[in-house]
Amino acid sequence: MKREIIQTADGSSSVFIPELNENYHSIHGAVQESMHVFIEAGLNQVKKDTIRIFEMGYGTGLNFLLTFLNTQNKTIYYHGIEAFPLESKVVTQLNFIEELNLSKDQAEVFVRFHSNENAFKIDKTFSVKKQQIKLHDFETNSHFDLIYFDAFAPEVQPGLWTLEVFQQMYKLLNPGGILTTYCAKGQVRRNMQYSGFEVERLPGPKGKREILRATKK
Repeated sequence: MKREIIQTADGSSSVFIPELNENYHSIHGAVQESMHVFIEAGLNQVKKDTIRIFEMGYGTGLNFLLTFLNTQNKTIYYHGIEAFPLESKVVTQLNFIEELNLSKDQAEVFVRFHSNENAFKIDKTFSVKKQQIKLHDFETNSHFDLIYFDAFAPEVQPGLWTLEVFQQMYKLLNPGGILTTYCAKGQVRRNMQYSGFEVERLPGPKGKREILRATKK
């Protein structure tokens, strides 16, 4: 599929897929949305010194990058999956390095994330594993404290927002674990609840009224 780089309202870039008429991030601000949905409503709510994170659809790597930049005195195990990783020529056009004013070392982490390495350690406290795989084919014996659920919208990928998918997500989480997503559709919320989650509607980022956060009881 053809991918085009676009600039969102907060100055950060995103990717647009004409064939699907879908953006990877909010046009109101890619960084702003990711910070609000996944860092503030997710990462910052996990009160543990060691946090295991699973990301469904790591896409541009923005959520990973913001996680790396916003974890201090924490041990992080990040595991992301993506069925269709971005080509390097697309990654090099993303402006996160400039917009986030990354240091040389921080920029190298972002570049390394999009390399062919499937598993690596950034330092003693941050480990990365990523897989090119579809969610329905994903299997693991690991359990997580936090899930970034960042699939394309239900209108584009309805098969990733089903009851069966959220039952799978529920099993992946440790007790008290959190799943956070930008989507707030009624059927998605009900599918989460039917799976056993306790679901909260939270105020959304600019341009979006609500988001959802689900907690494993």
